[in-house]
Amino acid sequence: MSDWTPGREPEPTEAEYEIPAEADADVPVAPDVPPAPEADVDPSEPAPLEVVRTPTGDAEVDARLDRLADADHLATDGHIEVYEDVHQGLRDALTALDARPGPPAPAGAPHPSYDRS
Repeated sequence: MSDWTPGREPEPTEAEYEIPAEADADVPVAPDVPPAPEADVDPSEPAPLEVVRTPTGDAEVDARLDRLADADHLATDGHIEVYEDVHQGLRDALTALDARPGPPAPAGAPHPSYDRS
């Protein structure tokens, strides 16, 4: 036989809603920090994004990516010029990789010449 009966299920008790104390121990709790006072910042004014960038190891590419920070101090309509400049510089750097000569091809074994006269 089944314990199921037609009708609404009983509401859970308060004890069923409680989270065991050991479960709370794994959850980090933020310290009580007062909210930062709101500065008089105009949202339409340029503001730096302060994105931390990991260097690539290629000086030319890193210089191009550093140029993106110039957009932080420009109005939105000035971003396009910076982005296009950086994009073109990165394309040039990639094209230069294709243009570099690779190692010389291995010389083939000399082939005998057959004179069929």
